[in-house]
Amino acid sequence: MKKYDSQYDMMTKQPVESLILKLGLPTTISMLVTSIYNMADSYFVGQINTSASGATGIVLGLMAILQAIGFMFGHGAGSIISRKLGAKDIESARKFSATSFYSALIAGTFILILAMTFLTPLMKLLGSTDTILPYAKTYASCILFAAPALVSSCVMNNILRYEGRAFFAMIGLTSGGIINIFLDALFMQYMGMGILGAGLATAISQYISWSILLSMFLRKKTQSSFALSYVRFDLETVGDIVTTGLPSLARQGLASISTMLLNNTAGNYGDAAIAAMSIVNRISMFIFSVALGIGQGFQPVAGFNFGAGKYSRVKKGFFFTLTFGSILLGIAAVTVYMNAGAFIQVFRDDPKVIEIGIIAMHAQCISLFFVPFQVCNNMMFQSIGYKFNATLLSTLRNGVCFIPALLILSYIFGLFGIQIAQAVADITTFFICIPFTISFFLKLPEDKTET
Repeated sequence: MKKYDSQYDMMTKQPVESLILKLGLPTTISMLVTSIYNMADSYFVGQINTSASGATGIVLGLMAILQAIGFMFGHGAGSIISRKLGAKDIESARKFSATSFYSALIAGTFILILAMTFLTPLMKLLGSTDTILPYAKTYASCILFAAPALVSSCVMNNILRYEGRAFFAMIGLTSGGIINIFLDALFMQYMGMGILGAGLATAISQYISWSILLSMFLRKKTQSSFALSYVRFDLETVGDIVTTGLPSLARQGLASISTMLLNNTAGNYGDAAIAAMSIVNRISMFIFSVALGIGQGFQPVAGFNFGAGKYSRVKKGFFFTLTFGSILLGIAAVTVYMNAGAFIQVFRDDPKVIEIGIIAMHAQCISLFFVPFQVCNNMMFQSIGYKFNATLLSTLRNGVCFIPALLILSYIFGLFGIQIAQAVADITTFFICIPFTISFFLKLPEDKTET
């Protein structure tokens, strides 16, 4: 029990700034490594041809579906767990951790079976052209094989973070990412396996990462547990996890729909347009990972302290995360803006891809300055259990704002509208978030007195 009290003291008494950096740095590294190995796939596949490069963009929509389910269970359980631990209710926390883990395993297996049964129509739905289809099916088959591991890894990763054990989560994710990059080079460069090699590298690395994350729980490094005795597949427990995780499902689910629409819209301008937007989105996601990583370091701090009644620490953490994330993201965005063509060329040395990609990259770099504020809002509301606010705001960037922007701007401006749609959505989302933030902090009560 002593180590649990020590963890509680760290989460509720350590200076907020140093605590967020302590938890956010491992998470940021994890996010960056994950983005790097996603870009490694794009890099190696891009050496094949433009159609193969476009396939990674198609399958990105499938991965978003898997992550949507995983983050729903992971963020849903993690948010509840952090508040339960903040209230020193360890038994309830274990009930939610075990239930979410096995729910994710079952869901991942179900998606594997269903998607493999309808693989060709699924790839077409996600925006594949006839020339991209063979590459997309091969790559997607490997990703689906790893679906149970990918979905349940999202749960383990988030539980570790929400417990304040981000370092353990970093070990699992970065190990898998480094192995993925090594296997990409081995299978594709030295064994000549083409896009199949990229898919196998991702699948194998996912299972290795899954095993490392699982070992943290089996070795009792956590307060949470996956013991079957704690599993509760009842409506109240599963319902609480799902409704709390709904913002993540909405955010990632809409990301999948948006990717599908983006691919279908860009497909009107050829495989080069799909490949260009895919590459730009991966580079943007790499930069976005900085804000996301720091924001995820703030999540357990917000949940723990809100559960403990230390509301001033939630407010202080929000503004520190916003300031620090904005500075880091701004530096990264300016760097990429100044070298947009060179970055895109690394992944596909095709003049048409580079030409289309530069405009989109410039627009997204500008709009990234508006992203940290929306990330902080979303992370905070989900962590403290404000389900309506979190769900609504999570639908904006990739859905409510992006989808109309894409459809309207592409209709009016053609390809240029597609290139600037994400930037317009980001700026719109920023302004919608402002009243929610002001209202929340005006109503935030005084800290509870410890007994």
